[in-house]
Amino acid sequence: MAIPSSKYFNAADWIVIVVYLLAMIAIGVWFSRGQKTARDYFLGNKDLSWWSVGLSIVATETSALTFIGVPAIAFGGNLDFIQIIIGYVLARIVLAVVLVPHYFKGNVTSPYQMFGNAFGLGAQRTGALFFLISGTLGAGVRVYVTCIPIQLMLGIDILPSIILFVVLSLVYTYVGGIKAVIWTDAIQFILFMLGGIFTLVYVPTLLDGGVTEAFDLAAKAGKLQWFSGAFSWSMPFNIWMGLIGATVHVMSSHGADQLIVQRVLACGSVSEGRKALALSAVIILPLFLIFLLTGVMLWVYYQKFPLPIPIPATQAGIGKSDYIYPIFIMTAVPNVLKGFLVVAILSAAMSSVSSALSALASVSSMDLFKAKTRSASQELKWSKFSTLFWAAMLILVAYASREVTAVLNAAFTLTGLTSGAMLGGLLLAIWRPFGTSRPLVVGMLASLALMTAISVLPKSAPDFWTIYIGRPLAWPWYTLFGTITTVAVAIVVAKLTGDRLVASN
Repeated sequence: MAIPSSKYFNAADWIVIVVYLLAMIAIGVWFSRGQKTARDYFLGNKDLSWWSVGLSIVATETSALTFIGVPAIAFGGNLDFIQIIIGYVLARIVLAVVLVPHYFKGNVTSPYQMFGNAFGLGAQRTGALFFLISGTLGAGVRVYVTCIPIQLMLGIDILPSIILFVVLSLVYTYVGGIKAVIWTDAIQFILFMLGGIFTLVYVPTLLDGGVTEAFDLAAKAGKLQWFSGAFSWSMPFNIWMGLIGATVHVMSSHGADQLIVQRVLACGSVSEGRKALALSAVIILPLFLIFLLTGVMLWVYYQKFPLPIPIPATQAGIGKSDYIYPIFIMTAVPNVLKGFLVVAILSAAMSSVSSALSALASVSSMDLFKAKTRSASQELKWSKFSTLFWAAMLILVAYASREVTAVLNAAFTLTGLTSGAMLGGLLLAIWRPFGTSRPLVVGMLASLALMTAISVLPKSAPDFWTIYIGRPLAWPWYTLFGTITTVAVAIVVAKLTGDRLVASN
């Protein structure tokens, strides 16, 4: 049911929102010029500036769920999530130094073509299928979760909300391709970064004691605590999850996932790709710190002032804390500025949707269903048709996600089910290729089976899991376990079947 909220917006707010949406579409039309082939559509002639790609990388992984959900983490807890972001930085450094040169060897458009070069077409298609399945499900549930709190602000039902975000993102993605996606991502990153900084600075001005009072209250309540040195395979967050688990996780999400690799490949050279990743490494830590501290400031504010409107009934994957930031924007921020903050949330939402559409269309067109008989113009038309198809799939998955409980955790879990298999495959493709696809395919399937069991059993058989295993494995560790399984099983299968195992040149 829609939540009426139009009374919180005036004409100026709506003008800001509409102008932003029209500007995004105009950018897509502008960058559609000069497209002749599918490679132009998906890689943008490989002439994009490294700094725009770096901003796009951060925007791609920062959805509206981050804009709303990260402050909610600190509002309901403290700053300990920042330990995970340390791994996000370390992984980018490793990828820039070690893996980026491999992306520019040969005429590849995705990491799964590297699978094919090392192992054969079967491995390439397996990697592509893993990405398409996990990418569609993960992006779909994120669209759904994003739309729930935005209902509070725009006052529309869930299905129109889902269609709105997907279709608006589709328009400039379909027309402009990766160039439009990257440049709109760069603009959208600046907008939601400014939105976070504004809130962080603005909240203390509403308190009598200003910044000093805000941080004193937060410190006394333990809201500024960020470090935990106790090792654990389960929650809560700890430094080992960041240094080991999150580092391996991001090596997969940024090294073996087309969502990010496509952006690096749009750079003109190895050095440009490295600089793009390095820029994202510099940005990601302060970005998350800003939004975590925003959550702390919101906690301080609502210790002093009552909630002006009741928190709506929570829905799948959305807790009470996730509504705090939208409520603050609606009721405590002046008009016009309110419109800009809503634009910031829309920016984060649309950048994640457009990135998913471009990556899914790229892999399905260039890895799974590429036909040598198509002309360049036919290939471009097929690529654009693929973008339309995946937009429809995201809408279906997002709407179906309303039946899933704890859908936010489902988004992280779905990524973790396949991320280890894809990272393991990439590492083997680079350093230990086989003579056939069989060892890698078996290794990836074994990894998927293990991670599915680790995800499902604690919920479906909690007594068995508690007695024989212990507490559930936290999602930052999923990729590490999956990667080890993929590599180990693939090597064993290769030795048992006599497949060639040689060091890569």
